[in-house]
Amino acid sequence: MILKDHLRSLSLTWMGEHLDEELAEAARKNRTHQELIERLLAGELELRRARAVERRLKAAHIPVAKTLAGFDWAWPKKINRDQIRHLFTLRFMEEKANAIFIGGTGLGKSHLASALAHEACQQNRHVLFAPAVTIINTLAAAQATNTLGRAINRYHTPELLVIDELGYLPVDRTGADLLFQVLGGRYERGSTIITTNRVYKDWAKTFANDATLTAAVLDRVCHHSETIVIEGRSYRMKGRIEE
Repeated sequence: MILKDHLRSLSLTWMGEHLDEELAEAARKNRTHQELIERLLAGELELRRARAVERRLKAAHIPVAKTLAGFDWAWPKKINRDQIRHLFTLRFMEEKANAIFIGGTGLGKSHLASALAHEACQQNRHVLFAPAVTIINTLAAAQATNTLGRAINRYHTPELLVIDELGYLPVDRTGADLLFQVLGGRYERGSTIITTNRVYKDWAKTFANDATLTAAVLDRVCHHSETIVIEGRSYRMKGRIEE
């Protein structure tokens, strides 16, 4: 069929695959030519949107697919549900604001950060998820090979960068400086989500005990930000606690 060949040549995959079906249904339901064309275009656009989301999810490197619906609200002792639900509107991204999840291990900080990253990908936003230690190691290796500029740009350009587990491992001065370059370069340029087990007054321990550097980091991170504090026992201990 010549029409199908033309559709394939134009890379209109969905339209080519569903043309016969849509033509037959249009005849049965007496659809107008405009209605038929609108349905064919809608199907093609939806396929392209789904493929774009799939590409975004793959590029984001989210370790495990998480959703807000899968979060156990009953487990944390303290959590602001309304605040978190508001974050999932992604309005903070429009303002290039940040979100910092603070709490002990096993309270769902990474779950919520992953779910936010997943939601942003669903909205076809450019997202990147990376543990803090991975960012430091990647940039340190790039620095050693004089490719730091290109490597750090990878963390500057996403509309949303998730830095997971900040503060869980000690960071030397080089690592602290590299993290500062990432956070400083993203200031008012894109949104950053951070998960950490350290309250702000202890962030100096994360940034090589350098009070000046820590103050500079906090100034940029907290200027436009939401702080989400989660308290309670680790969810990973739930089974043992309930025994």
